[in-house]
Amino acid sequence: MTLSDLIKRFYHEVWNAADIDCAREILHPEFDFRGSLGPKRSGPDEFIRYMEEVRAALPDFQCNIVEIVDVGEKAAARMSFVGTHHGKFFGVDGTQQRIEWSGAAFFTLREQKIGSLWVLGDIDSIKRQLNAHPKVAFLDP
Repeated sequence: MTLSDLIKRFYHEVWNAADIDCAREILHPEFDFRGSLGPKRSGPDEFIRYMEEVRAALPDFQCNIVEIVDVGEKAAARMSFVGTHHGKFFGVDGTQQRIEWSGAAFFTLREQKIGSLWVLGDIDSIKRQLNAHPKVAFLDP
């Protein structure tokens, strides 16, 4: 399985279908993750916790792959993200508003699993759509 195949499973099955078993299958036990929403996490279980935190605010959150550039053990994906704002997100209580933003994800392969992921997302776009304070973080009270 190529890194591109793993990336497609990561977004379609793990994120979009919230498949925790798939996450544990395709993420390396020492998976290193830094999401665009801020926190750095290690291991599949910490990533799953992050995913649950995002889904608490955006229960229908979806990740759409625009493009993947795969060079073997490293790959980048251009992404678009969308979800309906139901729970507290960037300090703003649920507005029922559909929000969307763009991002880029950088992956490495480790022992035929996703070894690391670093995501950069247009957080300012999220804050503008929600009228959030510019300095508030993802999990601020």
